[in-house]
Amino acid sequence: MFSVTYAQLNGWLTAFLWPFTRILALIAVAPLLGQRVVQTRVKIGLAGFITLIVAPTLGAMPHVTVFSAEGVWIIVNQFLIGIALGFTMQVVFAAVTAAGDIMGLGMGLGFATFFDPQTSANTSALSSLLNMFAMLTFLILDGHLQMLAALVASFESVPISANILGAPGWRILANWGSVVFASGLLLALPVVVALLITNLSLGILNRAAPQIGIFQIGFALTMMTGMLLIVMMVPNMIPFFARLFDSGIDEMGRIAAALRPAG
Repeated sequence: MFSVTYAQLNGWLTAFLWPFTRILALIAVAPLLGQRVVQTRVKIGLAGFITLIVAPTLGAMPHVTVFSAEGVWIIVNQFLIGIALGFTMQVVFAAVTAAGDIMGLGMGLGFATFFDPQTSANTSALSSLLNMFAMLTFLILDGHLQMLAALVASFESVPISANILGAPGWRILANWGSVVFASGLLLALPVVVALLITNLSLGILNRAAPQIGIFQIGFALTMMTGMLLIVMMVPNMIPFFARLFDSGIDEMGRIAAALRPAG
Protein backbone atom coordinates (compact mmCIF):
# COMPACT_ATOMS: atom_id res chain seq x y z
CA MET A 1 0.00 0.00 0.00
CA PHE A 2 1.30 3.43 -0.98
CA SER A 3 1.75 5.75 2.00
CA VAL A 4 3.14 9.24 2.39
CA THR A 5 4.57 10.58 5.60
CA TYR A 6 4.07 14.14 6.79
CA ALA A 7 7.80 14.83 6.35
CA GLN A 8 7.65 13.71 2.71
CA LEU A 9 4.54 15.77 2.03
CA ASN A 10 6.12 18.83 3.64
CA GLY A 11 9.29 18.33 1.58
CA TRP A 12 7.35 18.15 -1.68
CA LEU A 13 5.24 21.16 -0.76
CA THR A 14 8.19 23.35 0.21
CA ALA A 15 10.13 22.35 -2.91
CA PHE A 16 7.27 23.69 -5.03
CA LEU A 17 5.61 26.44 -2.99
CA TRP A 18 8.61 28.64 -2.19
CA PRO A 19 10.01 28.89 -5.75
CA PHE A 20 6.44 29.21 -7.04
CA THR A 21 5.84 32.25 -4.82
CA ARG A 22 8.89 34.09 -6.18
CA ILE A 23 8.08 33.26 -9.80
CA LEU A 24 4.40 34.19 -9.50
CA ALA A 25 5.26 37.49 -7.78
CA LEU A 26 7.50 38.49 -10.69
CA ILE A 27 4.94 37.45 -13.30
CA ALA A 28 2.24 39.43 -11.48
CA VAL A 29 4.15 42.75 -11.72
CA ALA A 30 6.47 42.23 -14.70
CA PRO A 31 5.83 44.12 -17.94
CA LEU A 32 3.79 42.31 -20.57
CA LEU A 33 3.20 39.17 -18.45
CA GLY A 34 1.64 41.12 -15.60
CA GLN A 35 -0.87 43.09 -17.65
CA ARG A 36 -4.52 42.85 -16.71
CA VAL A 37 -5.43 41.48 -20.12
CA VAL A 38 -3.53 38.33 -19.18
CA GLN A 39 -5.93 36.20 -17.17
CA THR A 40 -5.03 35.24 -13.62
CA ARG A 41 -5.28 31.54 -14.40
CA VAL A 42 -2.78 32.00 -17.22
CA LYS A 43 -0.33 33.72 -14.86
CA ILE A 44 -0.73 30.99 -12.25
CA GLY A 45 -0.38 28.26 -14.86
CA LEU A 46 2.75 29.83 -16.34
CA ALA A 47 4.29 30.25 -12.88
CA GLY A 48 3.45 26.63 -12.02
CA PHE A 49 4.94 25.36 -15.29
CA ILE A 50 8.18 27.28 -14.77
CA THR A 51 8.34 26.08 -11.16
CA LEU A 52 8.01 22.44 -12.21
CA ILE A 53 11.04 22.92 -14.46
CA VAL A 54 13.13 24.97 -12.03
CA ALA A 55 12.35 23.32 -8.68
CA PRO A 56 14.27 20.05 -9.25
CA THR A 57 17.46 22.06 -9.93
CA LEU A 58 17.40 24.08 -6.70
CA GLY A 59 18.77 21.43 -4.37
CA ALA A 60 17.71 20.82 -0.79
CA MET A 61 15.24 23.19 0.82
CA PRO A 62 15.39 24.42 4.43
CA HIS A 63 13.98 21.87 6.87
CA VAL A 64 11.08 24.07 7.87
CA THR A 65 7.37 23.31 8.08
CA VAL A 66 5.47 25.25 5.43
CA PHE A 67 2.82 26.72 7.69
CA SER A 68 5.08 27.47 10.64
CA ALA A 69 6.13 31.03 11.45
CA GLU A 70 9.52 30.50 9.79
CA GLY A 71 7.90 28.90 6.75
CA VAL A 72 5.50 31.83 6.30
CA TRP A 73 8.43 34.24 6.68
CA ILE A 74 10.24 32.44 3.83
CA ILE A 75 7.12 32.84 1.67
CA VAL A 76 7.09 36.58 2.44
CA ASN A 77 10.76 36.84 1.45
CA GLN A 78 10.15 35.02 -1.84
CA PHE A 79 7.23 37.33 -2.57
CA LEU A 80 9.34 40.44 -1.95
CA ILE A 81 12.18 39.14 -4.13
CA GLY A 82 9.82 38.50 -7.05
CA ILE A 83 8.19 41.91 -6.64
CA ALA A 84 11.59 43.65 -6.56
CA LEU A 85 12.82 41.92 -9.73
CA GLY A 86 9.57 42.56 -11.58
CA PHE A 87 9.53 46.20 -10.55
CA THR A 88 13.06 46.56 -11.93
CA MET A 89 11.79 45.89 -15.45
CA GLN A 90 8.67 47.99 -14.90
CA VAL A 91 10.95 50.99 -14.35
CA VAL A 92 12.25 50.57 -17.91
CA PHE A 93 8.76 50.94 -19.36
CA ALA A 94 7.99 53.76 -16.96
CA ALA A 95 10.89 55.64 -18.59
CA VAL A 96 9.27 55.17 -22.00
CA THR A 97 5.94 56.40 -20.63
CA ALA A 98 7.65 59.44 -19.08
CA ALA A 99 9.25 60.24 -22.45
CA GLY A 100 5.83 60.14 -24.10
CA ASP A 101 4.41 62.49 -21.46
CA ILE A 102 7.26 64.96 -21.95
CA MET A 103 6.84 64.90 -25.75
CA GLY A 104 3.07 65.24 -25.51
CA LEU A 105 3.24 68.26 -23.21
CA GLY A 106 5.71 70.00 -25.50
CA MET A 107 3.58 69.29 -28.57
CA GLY A 108 0.40 70.53 -26.92
CA LEU A 109 -1.11 67.04 -26.74
CA GLY A 110 -1.33 66.93 -22.97
CA PHE A 111 -5.12 66.97 -23.26
CA ALA A 112 -5.14 63.90 -25.57
CA THR A 113 -5.69 61.26 -22.90
CA PHE A 114 -7.86 58.18 -22.52
CA PHE A 115 -8.61 55.69 -19.79
CA ASP A 116 -6.00 52.94 -19.56
CA PRO A 117 -7.44 49.77 -17.94
CA GLN A 118 -3.92 48.59 -17.14
CA THR A 119 -3.16 51.52 -14.83
CA SER A 120 -6.78 52.48 -14.04
CA ALA A 121 -5.94 56.10 -14.85
CA ASN A 122 -5.94 58.54 -17.74
CA THR A 123 -2.89 58.03 -19.92
CA SER A 124 -1.43 60.23 -22.62
CA ALA A 125 -2.10 58.96 -26.12
CA LEU A 126 1.52 59.52 -27.13
CA SER A 127 2.75 57.65 -24.04
CA SER A 128 0.54 54.69 -24.91
CA LEU A 129 1.85 54.71 -28.48
CA LEU A 130 5.50 54.67 -27.35
CA ASN A 131 4.75 52.07 -24.69
CA MET A 132 3.11 49.80 -27.26
CA PHE A 133 6.12 50.24 -29.53
CA ALA A 134 8.42 49.36 -26.63
CA MET A 135 6.36 46.26 -25.83
CA LEU A 136 6.65 45.02 -29.41
CA THR A 137 10.40 45.64 -29.34
CA PHE A 138 10.58 43.78 -26.01
CA LEU A 139 8.94 40.74 -27.61
CA ILE A 140 11.02 40.90 -30.78
CA LEU A 141 14.27 40.97 -28.79
CA ASP A 142 13.11 38.07 -26.54
CA GLY A 143 13.20 40.37 -23.55
CA HIS A 144 10.53 38.31 -21.78
CA LEU A 145 12.72 35.20 -22.07
CA GLN A 146 15.78 37.08 -20.80
CA MET A 147 13.72 38.38 -17.88
CA LEU A 148 12.63 34.85 -16.95
CA ALA A 149 16.22 33.64 -17.30
CA ALA A 150 17.36 36.37 -14.90
CA LEU A 151 14.63 35.25 -12.49
CA VAL A 152 15.83 31.64 -12.61
CA ALA A 153 19.42 32.81 -12.08
CA SER A 154 18.29 34.72 -9.00
CA PHE A 155 17.80 31.42 -7.16
CA GLU A 156 21.59 31.06 -7.16
CA SER A 157 22.20 34.66 -6.09
CA VAL A 158 19.47 34.69 -3.45
CA PRO A 159 18.80 31.23 -1.98
CA ILE A 160 15.41 30.30 -0.63
CA SER A 161 16.57 30.60 2.97
CA ALA A 162 17.89 34.18 2.59
CA ASN A 163 16.47 36.92 4.79
CA ILE A 164 16.44 39.97 2.52
CA LEU A 165 14.91 42.70 4.65
CA GLY A 166 18.26 44.05 5.82
CA ALA A 167 19.99 43.61 2.46
CA PRO A 168 21.46 46.63 0.56
CA GLY A 169 19.63 45.60 -2.62
CA TRP A 170 16.64 47.77 -1.72
CA ARG A 171 18.82 50.88 -1.90
CA ILE A 172 20.02 49.83 -5.35
CA LEU A 173 16.42 49.29 -6.43
CA ALA A 174 15.47 52.77 -5.20
CA ASN A 175 18.41 54.33 -7.05
CA TRP A 176 17.40 52.45 -10.18
CA GLY A 177 14.21 54.53 -10.18
CA SER A 178 16.25 57.51 -11.38
CA VAL A 179 16.36 55.87 -14.82
CA VAL A 180 12.74 56.99 -15.27
CA PHE A 181 13.84 60.62 -15.43
CA ALA A 182 17.26 60.18 -17.05
CA SER A 183 16.28 57.77 -19.84
CA GLY A 184 12.87 59.35 -20.37
CA LEU A 185 14.36 62.79 -20.83
CA LEU A 186 17.11 61.39 -23.07
CA LEU A 187 14.53 59.74 -25.32
CA ALA A 188 12.43 62.89 -25.50
CA LEU A 189 15.38 65.27 -25.86
CA PRO A 190 15.34 65.61 -29.70
CA VAL A 191 11.66 66.52 -29.67
CA VAL A 192 12.08 68.86 -26.69
CA VAL A 193 14.97 70.71 -28.34
CA ALA A 194 13.16 70.96 -31.69
CA LEU A 195 9.99 72.28 -30.03
CA LEU A 196 12.03 74.77 -28.01
CA ILE A 197 13.58 76.13 -31.20
CA THR A 198 10.12 76.21 -32.82
CA ASN A 199 8.59 78.15 -29.93
CA LEU A 200 11.49 80.60 -29.87
CA SER A 201 11.06 81.14 -33.60
CA LEU A 202 7.34 81.70 -33.20
CA GLY A 203 8.01 84.19 -30.40
CA ILE A 204 10.45 86.16 -32.54
CA LEU A 205 8.01 86.04 -35.48
CA ASN A 206 5.20 87.29 -33.26
CA ARG A 207 7.30 90.28 -32.19
CA ALA A 208 8.33 91.04 -35.75
CA ALA A 209 4.92 90.59 -37.39
CA PRO A 210 2.05 90.51 -34.88
CA GLN A 211 -0.54 90.53 -37.65
CA ILE A 212 0.34 86.95 -38.67
CA GLY A 213 -1.60 85.45 -35.75
CA ILE A 214 0.88 83.14 -34.08
CA PHE A 215 -1.76 81.64 -31.79
CA GLN A 216 -3.65 80.33 -34.82
CA ILE A 217 -0.72 78.54 -36.43
CA GLY A 218 1.42 77.84 -33.37
CA PHE A 219 -0.43 74.73 -32.18
CA ALA A 220 -0.52 73.13 -35.63
CA LEU A 221 3.14 73.94 -36.23
CA THR A 222 4.41 72.56 -32.93
CA MET A 223 2.32 69.40 -33.29
CA MET A 224 3.49 68.86 -36.86
CA THR A 225 7.12 69.43 -35.83
CA GLY A 226 6.81 66.95 -32.98
CA MET A 227 5.18 64.29 -35.15
CA LEU A 228 7.84 64.73 -37.82
CA LEU A 229 10.60 64.33 -35.23
CA ILE A 230 8.99 61.19 -33.80
CA VAL A 231 8.75 59.63 -37.26
CA MET A 232 12.43 60.42 -37.86
CA MET A 233 13.34 58.94 -34.46
CA VAL A 234 11.62 55.58 -35.03
CA PRO A 235 14.65 53.85 -36.67
CA ASN A 236 16.82 54.87 -33.69
CA MET A 237 14.27 53.91 -31.04
CA ILE A 238 14.81 50.17 -31.37
CA PRO A 239 18.55 50.34 -30.51
CA PHE A 240 17.70 52.71 -27.65
CA PHE A 241 15.05 50.33 -26.33
CA ALA A 242 17.47 47.41 -26.70
CA ARG A 243 20.08 49.15 -24.53
CA LEU A 244 17.38 50.05 -22.02
CA PHE A 245 16.18 46.45 -21.82
CA ASP A 246 19.74 45.15 -21.46
CA SER A 247 20.30 47.61 -18.63
CA GLY A 248 17.13 46.39 -16.94
CA ILE A 249 18.17 42.72 -17.20
CA ASP A 250 21.64 43.52 -15.87
CA GLU A 251 20.10 45.53 -13.04
CA MET A 252 17.95 42.54 -12.11
CA GLY A 253 21.14 40.52 -11.63
CA ARG A 254 22.80 43.25 -9.56
CA ILE A 255 19.75 43.70 -7.35
CA ALA A 256 19.44 39.94 -6.85
CA ALA A 257 23.10 39.73 -5.87
CA ALA A 258 22.71 42.66 -3.45
CA LEU A 259 19.59 41.17 -1.87
CA ARG A 260 21.65 38.31 -0.49
CA PRO A 261 22.70 39.22 3.05
CA ALA A 262 26.40 39.22 3.78
CA GLY A 263 27.80 36.37 5.82
